[in-house]
Amino acid sequence: MSGDEARELTRRTQNSSRELLAKGFFFACAALSVLTTLSIIALLVFEAAKFFSISASLVGVEGPTATVTEFFTGSEWGLQGPDLGVMPLVAVTLMVTIGSGLIAIPLGVATALYLSEYASESARSYLKPALEILAGVPSIIYGIFAVAYITPVLDSLFGVDGLFNVASACIVVGIMILPMVASVSEDAMQAVPDDLRQAGYGMGATKYEVSTGIVVPAAISGIFSSFILAISRAIGETMAVTLATGSLAREFDPTRLSSYLTLFDPESYLEPGMTMTAAMIQLLTGDITGGGLAYRSLFAVGLVLFVITLAMNVLSDLISRRYQEDYQ
Repeated sequence: MSGDEARELTRRTQNSSRELLAKGFFFACAALSVLTTLSIIALLVFEAAKFFSISASLVGVEGPTATVTEFFTGSEWGLQGPDLGVMPLVAVTLMVTIGSGLIAIPLGVATALYLSEYASESARSYLKPALEILAGVPSIIYGIFAVAYITPVLDSLFGVDGLFNVASACIVVGIMILPMVASVSEDAMQAVPDDLRQAGYGMGATKYEVSTGIVVPAAISGIFSSFILAISRAIGETMAVTLATGSLAREFDPTRLSSYLTLFDPESYLEPGMTMTAAMIQLLTGDITGGGLAYRSLFAVGLVLFVITLAMNVLSDLISRRYQEDYQ
């Protein structure tokens, strides 16, 4: 069959009713995904606009509102008067993210390196499913595990006051996101051409030198992407963090440098706190009036959380594209 005949046959096949129906179905699925995302964004923006005084009048809302300044510079989280600062929630969320990242990132990369370069096929057949099971455990089970087991251990070691603390949330979220780091990083390492490994061995390099000096740098884009995806998961984690950290909002003054130093103070991790997701759960399960200030604050906090997560995903994509060019 000549090239012209093949193209003509392909053209007639593509224009058949069966192909057009399949094309329309797949397009509808893709369009539904996009429309769902745009609808969520529009909902968050519209409802959050009702919360801020600068935009409430534009969407026809009257009554109590909050200014953008007090929302982003307030030192306390509450629903009365000036106590509307979101930064105390963001600070505890960042503490959980930092702590869980310090646990999951090194362990995840080490696990990925072992699976990719050292593990036999028999070992991989057991370890990979074990990681997948770990990723499939419900988050509320992790939260119960943190309260029932991790907190008592921390109490015996450091003297934790009460059931809730940020450190137990960091540990349990680190365990939750570890499979993501390990799986994505291992896939990136497996994609490294064997020619690079063989070249290293030909130069007399050891297994460790090839793994850490050739494979890891060549797979760095995928590894960094796994970091950011895992951190995005940690930022948005809800049930496990809520059960582990409690629901006591801290005081955090974003205008003072000393407040930011508490993010890296080990003692501050032994105290309870409230993340953005925990605050939203507390509001939803509390006695709030639909359409009131408390109800609208849900969408304001949700919009901040969405922007942070979106920024992390965009950063992951940019890093992946930047370093993929070096190793193609």
